[in-house]
Amino acid sequence: MKKFAQIAAISAAAALALAACGDAPDDATAPDNASADFKGCMVSDFGGFDDNSFNETSYSGLERAGSELGIEIADAESTDAGEYNTNVDAMVQAGCNLIFNVGFNLADATATSAEANPEQHYALIDSGVEPAMDNVKPLLFNTHEAAYLAGYVAAGVTETGTVATFGGMPYPSVTIFMDGFADGVAKYNEDNDADVKVLGWDKAKPDAGSFTETFEEIGKGKEMTEQLIAQGADVIMPVAGPVGEGAMAAAAEHDGVYVVGVDTDAWEKYESYRPLLLTSVLKAMDQAVFDTAQTALNGEFDATPYVGTLENGGVGIADFHDLAAEVPDEVKTKVEELKAAIIDGSLTVESPSAISVN
Repeated sequence: MKKFAQIAAISAAAALALAACGDAPDDATAPDNASADFKGCMVSDFGGFDDNSFNETSYSGLERAGSELGIEIADAESTDAGEYNTNVDAMVQAGCNLIFNVGFNLADATATSAEANPEQHYALIDSGVEPAMDNVKPLLFNTHEAAYLAGYVAAGVTETGTVATFGGMPYPSVTIFMDGFADGVAKYNEDNDADVKVLGWDKAKPDAGSFTETFEEIGKGKEMTEQLIAQGADVIMPVAGPVGEGAMAAAAEHDGVYVVGVDTDAWEKYESYRPLLLTSVLKAMDQAVFDTAQTALNGEFDATPYVGTLENGGVGIADFHDLAAEVPDEVKTKVEELKAAIIDGSLTVESPSAISVN
């Protein structure tokens, strides 16, 4: 089997088994204003479309394309890694014009299908295929830029002088958040002659990073967070999809412990945890899906990678919401300055998983 990777230096784990059969795709009813019989489809990672994270955010972009562009939509929800090949093939057989596959884990299934169906168009969220293929468009996000800002905020808010981050799996689309977060803390230390410590991640020692090894078992997120709190962390950024809810559950049991969400604005998704949600590192997968569907509908599909950045709005940092008063004014001001510097190129935030946009 070929090896496929995110565009950039990716040396991730071996491909998961792709044997079991998936559920039949769910076809949505085409709206009355259906455009040119165009059909946009999506295959989820095994977290499913109600994960409050990247699958759900991506799917909302497809739903928007259905309602606003008038295209027909269909989907296949994976509940197990063994369903990827079957679900992608089901979308091909369903006559989809464009198939969105969500997540790094679907890279192999995407490339296998794309090689067998060279006239079929695909978009792969959070990953690419290697070698690049003319019918596969990677939708990638330089989330380290936004996570840098979140790390600066975390360092400016901590009362214990210790913050933390952990991931679900050591995928590039995960560690890129952790890289930015750690560097943002380092910038705060540099600017303020401080010594805020980061638990769970060291860019120089990635093999020692903290990972739950799952994106599904919420209890593992709570367990990991409890350990980090016990070591003094009072601001924690879980990069683990639904497992992040476990971090919120743990934080809720300790006064003065805050959580930074990822992918989407956690404050909007988790109402009961709003008092402890400091901010979120946003990844506009929904907008990328919508824009890609619109481009393909207009007959202008191409395989040039889309890269979300602070400059184009593909990544960002959420409002501080209920905790706005806890963030010092000087930190808020500095974060806006750093954001502007990243956008104008006078400040470069680096990660081995970053995608060049030059």
